[in-house]
Amino acid sequence: MNKIIKLIKNPKRGILYLMDKGYFNWLEDKAYLKIKFKVLMNKKLNLEYPKTFNEKLQWLKLYDRKDIYTTMVDKYEAKKYVSNIIGEKYIIPTLGIYDKFEDIDFDNLPNQFVIKPTHTSGDIFICKDKTKIDKNKLKKIVEKWLKRNYYYLHREWVYKNVKPRIIIEKYMIDNLKKELNDYKFMCFDGKVKCSFVCSDRHSKNGLHIDFFDLDWNKMPFQRHYPKSLEDIPKPHNYRLMIELSEKLSEKIPFIRVDFYEINKMVYFGELTFYPGSGFEEFTPEKYDEILGNMIEIEK
Repeated sequence: MNKIIKLIKNPKRGILYLMDKGYFNWLEDKAYLKIKFKVLMNKKLNLEYPKTFNEKLQWLKLYDRKDIYTTMVDKYEAKKYVSNIIGEKYIIPTLGIYDKFEDIDFDNLPNQFVIKPTHTSGDIFICKDKTKIDKNKLKKIVEKWLKRNYYYLHREWVYKNVKPRIIIEKYMIDNLKKELNDYKFMCFDGKVKCSFVCSDRHSKNGLHIDFFDLDWNKMPFQRHYPKSLEDIPKPHNYRLMIELSEKLSEKIPFIRVDFYEINKMVYFGELTFYPGSGFEEFTPEKYDEILGNMIEIEK
């Protein structure tokens, strides 16, 4: 009852709740995105003449649809795709790929590993000690993943036809760091214009994001998340990661290419077409349009 009262008092929160629960799945993509953009960004979505980064991501969801994009976001198929372009040495080893939880042979897995669904974004289970796994609890988590069609949440078309599977990967450790930094390269038609780093993801204070230019100078804006309070050293392979990102992003209006640097070696993370799904604000706001100007769309 308390939840219902809160939703009634906050209509926007109520709309988002209903969207997340699938009550708006019947809506066609354009109408759905207009509603969600208005609720989250507090402004009207301009699809006729999109100017901002967030607006153009919504436009790309609707009008830049190529079958290969589905392969590129599939957590399993993307590894083969990327390997064919930049080489297998940049790929984190796969320990198994499964259609259902019951197929996983935990006895043959190492003590540490990472589990992800192939067809969603942000879902992950990190196992640091196999003996402490509650398999009944994990089974419920995995089965919930497999039932989900991530496309309906933000109408990210690229996920709509990804086959739901479970991928298990090698748990990667950097000998000098407690946590792996995630280096994300913003690519515009095959050119990296800036990057950002996700840090403190599992800390008490939560995720921090810092944007950098190509010379590793901090850029004067934030996007949704606060900047880190500490200096983030330039990765050893920064230029290499830029080079690899540009190879992977050729002839694509916008894509984000993610890498890890582990023991001074580069490893591919993932390809993302719509960071924050195009629903994350910039501070100062003018940078939403500055980055938007970097995306060239053909209408």
